[in-house]
Amino acid sequence: MDMKALEGVRILDMTHVQAGPTATQLLAWFGADVIKVEMPGRGDITRAQLRDVPDADSLYFTMLNSNKRSLTLNIKAPSGKALLEDLVRQCDVIVENFGPGVLDRAGFTWERFQELNPRISYASIKGFGPGPYVDCKAYENVAQCMGGSASTTGFEDGPPVVTGAQIGDSGTGVHCVVGILAALLQREKTGRGQRIEVAMQDAVLNLCRVKLRDQQRVMRGPLREYPNEKFEDYVPRAGNASGGGQPGAALRCSPGGANDYVYVIIQPQGWEPLMKLCGREELITHPDFAMPEARLKHLPECFSIIEAWTRTQTKFQVMDALNAVHVPCGPILSTQDLIEDKSMYERGYLVELDHPVRGKYVQLGCPINLSDSPVEVQRSPLLGEHTEEILAWLGKSAAEIDRLRAEGAI
Repeated sequence: MDMKALEGVRILDMTHVQAGPTATQLLAWFGADVIKVEMPGRGDITRAQLRDVPDADSLYFTMLNSNKRSLTLNIKAPSGKALLEDLVRQCDVIVENFGPGVLDRAGFTWERFQELNPRISYASIKGFGPGPYVDCKAYENVAQCMGGSASTTGFEDGPPVVTGAQIGDSGTGVHCVVGILAALLQREKTGRGQRIEVAMQDAVLNLCRVKLRDQQRVMRGPLREYPNEKFEDYVPRAGNASGGGQPGAALRCSPGGANDYVYVIIQPQGWEPLMKLCGREELITHPDFAMPEARLKHLPECFSIIEAWTRTQTKFQVMDALNAVHVPCGPILSTQDLIEDKSMYERGYLVELDHPVRGKYVQLGCPINLSDSPVEVQRSPLLGEHTEEILAWLGKSAAEIDRLRAEGAI
């Protein structure tokens, strides 16, 4: 049997909602033993949010907490606080995304964690780093707005737009995993754990780095790769233009539904095969279109010519035709297209799981593949499902577990 990459690593998961659970789920997929600590009786708030099956854990929860063990623990009870200290002594990493100062006020500071276990690393996800916003609350869209994404997304004549990709929450969770893995690797040399801090605003801005690149460029003059006619002293919203070296646009396809579009990129070597497909061979050598520099002045017309052809084809027909002549493109796949894509299931990225309360549901698999550490995706845990199992591992007898339950600690 293959050994898991993080086998033997124990994660004390004190996270909730999305950013933190994203991080700890990835660690669980890599083989870490992730102990999810939840409040007795309620658990992670997302268990009850956006429910589609009455009295069952929501898809919001199940899709972010697979492969974990659930322990109910009330750290406000003295015996619950003592249990948490026992767990800290036995774990390698603590991960939390509470509001600023929540664990500190409960007596669990970084210094206290070090006293209990010098080898433990303590990872925190917050909305903002040190500075004027440090105590402000952050949510997905707040992070997108304050990290540079929303101001550069949308069309020039419209309002700022947030993206459907969860770059604030899930994006920050992935950044957190990088920090945790780096700390674990460094511990092999130093024997010490370390503090890991990731801010949602910072993670979003990191994912928007090319826009910060263009902010410095626009101060020197117009950004010619953008379709905008006027430029101010900030990076504009540029619709579906990439803003990179190769022009691209989303073009309408048949039969004209909400997602019947294909994104087409015009590379220098792609113009000739595109014009042949469109039946416009005369434009291959036309002075206004023959060279990339000339086409930059006529991009709307270029894409209008191509769209006249794509409107006669389905998005998948366009993809087949363009890939045959090595023109980069991508059909706009709806969430329905994706969840019904058999190839996703065949390669294990979409997995159908059976939940004891809600029944069957579809779960995303691990997006990162390691050749010697295959991932077996398991369902999310029921609230407190592993409490007795984990406490027994900590050396608690059945009588002690009963006492802890009577005291409201678990």
